[in-house]
Amino acid sequence: MELGKKMGLVLGPLVFLVFLALPFELVSKKGDLVIAVAVWMLFWWITEAVSISVTALLPLLLFPLLKILPIAEVGANYGSPIVFLFFGGFVMALALEKVNLHKRIALNIIRLTGTTPNKVVLGFMIATAALSMWISNTASTVVMLPIALSVIGLLINDEDGFTKKDQNFALSVMLGIAFSANAGGIATVIGTPPNSVMIGLLENEYNIQISFLKWMTLGVPFAALLIGITYLVLVRWMFPNRDLKFNASKEVIHEELKKLGPTSGKEKMVLVIFGITVFLWIFRTLINSVFPKLGLSDTMISIFAAIALFAVPYNAKKGEFIIQWQDTSKLAWGILILFGGGLALAKGMSVSGIVDLVANAIAQSEISILFTASLLILLMLFMTELMSNVALVAVLAPVVAGIAIGLGLPILYLLIPVTMASSCAFMLPMATPPNAIVFASGYVKVPQMARVGIILNLISVGLLILVFQFVVPLLF
Repeated sequence: MELGKKMGLVLGPLVFLVFLALPFELVSKKGDLVIAVAVWMLFWWITEAVSISVTALLPLLLFPLLKILPIAEVGANYGSPIVFLFFGGFVMALALEKVNLHKRIALNIIRLTGTTPNKVVLGFMIATAALSMWISNTASTVVMLPIALSVIGLLINDEDGFTKKDQNFALSVMLGIAFSANAGGIATVIGTPPNSVMIGLLENEYNIQISFLKWMTLGVPFAALLIGITYLVLVRWMFPNRDLKFNASKEVIHEELKKLGPTSGKEKMVLVIFGITVFLWIFRTLINSVFPKLGLSDTMISIFAAIALFAVPYNAKKGEFIIQWQDTSKLAWGILILFGGGLALAKGMSVSGIVDLVANAIAQSEISILFTASLLILLMLFMTELMSNVALVAVLAPVVAGIAIGLGLPILYLLIPVTMASSCAFMLPMATPPNAIVFASGYVKVPQMARVGIILNLISVGLLILVFQFVVPLLF
């Protein structure tokens, strides 16, 4: 075990005990207990001394023991509707991956965008982002990487070897895939876990609901703009590959599609269920207005998709289904527990008066609203370079909500851009799984990623400040 992890493993519970033994109150008796638990969780989350999902189980043990909340109330957070919304999304992603539909979609997008070097980069970026809206950022990167490596391999083996222009193309493709995976997840509620942690907090604590379509009206244009800027920064500014010519990339894409063969019956079934689900998510509000007794929610639609994939037979005679329960061994169960832990921690902060304390402190100060929002966006974005973005949102979202209340702002105005900032980590390999995956390819060095990343991070901060100031008040 690394030294940092060893230290975190010991320091987490040690600092927790120190907080319990303090002879004075920081906030209140119950508030100090919640802070003690939060500090323990932070130590373990930052150092990843144990799995971040295991850390998320601590409130389930400690909150009842410390009489912060009874176990039934803590446990309810782990079964929150938002957890099941993501569960349905995970099952849908599992089906897309199992029948290789995600790869077929990605290859066809690349084929349509063209095969000149810059168009190939753009194709990879659009395909990765499109996948990241529906399946995990990690899975979308893993799908795209071998295809990208095949294309780069053509340049290495051509007559002039691996030139500077070739290297620039390789860097653009690799970083384009990673950064598009990060940005694409912002577009939908299920695209990236921090979105769901925030929406769960809003539903659980403040009875505020954001529909799938409502989120997309903000998330899709923002993600598209960010990906467009990333593309221009990569191919026009940082790693230009002018005059680079190769035609064989078209053959690689054609060969990959040929390997997949014709669209199978299973793929068509998954595509139909996927299409119906997305249609219901987008038009849920309209459907409910026409059939008010139906009361459809995004979670119900998500569970419908999951049940359909398990229950609609692909071959009734043989009893074959698209997804079998054993397939769920690949499901990201840990992320679902992480949601529950984050929501439980938020509940603890709320009932112990920590959120109210933050709100009152901010209300009595004379801090500029724009400055506060800008600072929070900047802090969230650069802190997520060093620790799990979902864990960070789980800890900070309730505090940000308190700050919004103290500033006299609607909670959504501040919480949405700050949460979106957690997905804009472009600087370091350890910041997100997509960054780490492309770094492991060997074509990207840390200084190269950091050089582009700092530019994109600062552009993201600027865009999110504009979102805070103009876009969120208009849409919400």
